[in-house]
Amino acid sequence: MFDSKEYEWSDITLMLGGRDLTGIRSIKYGTKQEKEAVYGKGNKAKTIQRGNIAAEGEIGVLQSELETLRAAGTGSILNLRLDAVVGYGNPSNGDTLIFDKVLGVEFTEDIKEIKQGDKFMEGKLPFIALDVKNQQ
Repeated sequence: MFDSKEYEWSDITLMLGGRDLTGIRSIKYGTKQEKEAVYGKGNKAKTIQRGNIAAEGEIGVLQSELETLRAAGTGSILNLRLDAVVGYGNPSNGDTLIFDKVLGVEFTEDIKEIKQGDKFMEGKLPFIALDVKNQQ
C-alpha cells in the first residue's frame, strides 16, 4: 500500500540548541555545491567539475522568540552556534517521524523589521551551517 501523506505545517517541530521553538513561522535549509562546466575544443562542455559544498538556510520567528535567542547570545544572535533538529510528522496520526539535523548553525544577520499595517513582528534569520544530515 502506498501512503501519499503530505506533511502539514502543524507537523513540523524545530529544536534549536535543544529548545523547542514555539514562535517559529518558517524554516528553509539545504545544501548547495559549487559546479563549473569545463570547456575544451568546440563550444560544448566536456565535463562538470565540483567544488565546495555549503549548508545554509533561513528561520522565520516571532519577535518574542528572536529576543529569547538574543538573550542566549548575550545580546546578539551572531554570537550563537547551535545545532538544529527539524522533525516532520505527528505520531498521534500514525505518521512515521522523520528528523533532519542541521549542524553548527550560525546566523549571518541580526535585523529587526516591521512596517505599517503589521500585526506582529517577524524576524528572518539567515544562517550558514556546517552540515545538513537528512533523515537521521
